[in-house]
Amino acid sequence: MKRIFVGVMSIFSIITYAQNQRFSYEYKFVKDSTEKDKSETEIMLLNVFSKGSQFYSKDVFESDSILNAEFKKQSGGLDHHINLTRFKSKGKVRYQVEKNYPDYSVNFFTNLGSMEYMVQESRNQNWKILPEKEKIGEFNTQKATCDFAGRKWTAWFTTDIPIQDGPHKFHGLPGLIVKLEDKTKSHIFELKGVRKFDDKEEWKSFKDKERYEPLIVLNDKKYRKTYLDNRADPNKGLRNLLAEGGKFEMKDASGKIMDSNQIMKDREKKQKEANKKNNNVLELDLLQ
Repeated sequence: MKRIFVGVMSIFSIITYAQNQRFSYEYKFVKDSTEKDKSETEIMLLNVFSKGSQFYSKDVFESDSILNAEFKKQSGGLDHHINLTRFKSKGKVRYQVEKNYPDYSVNFFTNLGSMEYMVQESRNQNWKILPEKEKIGEFNTQKATCDFAGRKWTAWFTTDIPIQDGPHKFHGLPGLIVKLEDKTKSHIFELKGVRKFDDKEEWKSFKDKERYEPLIVLNDKKYRKTYLDNRADPNKGLRNLLAEGGKFEMKDASGKIMDSNQIMKDREKKQKEANKKNNNVLELDLLQ
């Protein structure tokens, strides 16, 4: 009877702890593997609800919220003229990850060009839990390793927080991941803050948010092909839009309409130059 009672209490503590918790991670990453001394930093948030978790950039979320509010404000005007040229977006990590409890199915939300995708993750994380233990901040942690997305990862998790979740797509350990890094130490997540947010804030899936174009749903294998196609041809989506009768135009600072062909050439050149430097993506198997 005592064992049953302890088991029930353990399950109850997990359910209770999982109610509306926000975990803040510092994410340090290197975009260009040839310049490992140049790292960037982003604050990422892991919001945990009873139904699942959501992981995203703090700066991008705040920036997009301001942009959407301004867009709605201007689109309600009589002339229907929208000018967002003065708006500068913040944040570097523009994807979101959503995990659904209790099966921990993972969906990855991202944009390629003008299209938004929901990628259904199918790869497993086969963790090997090791005996090494370490104190990280205020948490007692234990070491675990796994191979995932083309990289070898080391995680330090804590059973002090009985949530089998963590940054990005990572999950499945008997406690929250406090620190996570790949073998090259070019992608590092470390827990920096924990707080409970408003109980009135309810779970709302990223797939149900308001958007102006339909969400494209792919499995991870089809997404990899789409990702590589987009890197090779950054204007593919735009050309498809034009082929379907769509139109776009841009104006320079003086208000003169710019040549669309030149815009596409400049855009392709700029994106391909950026791709050369963005050669150390977190999910390295996307490039393989």
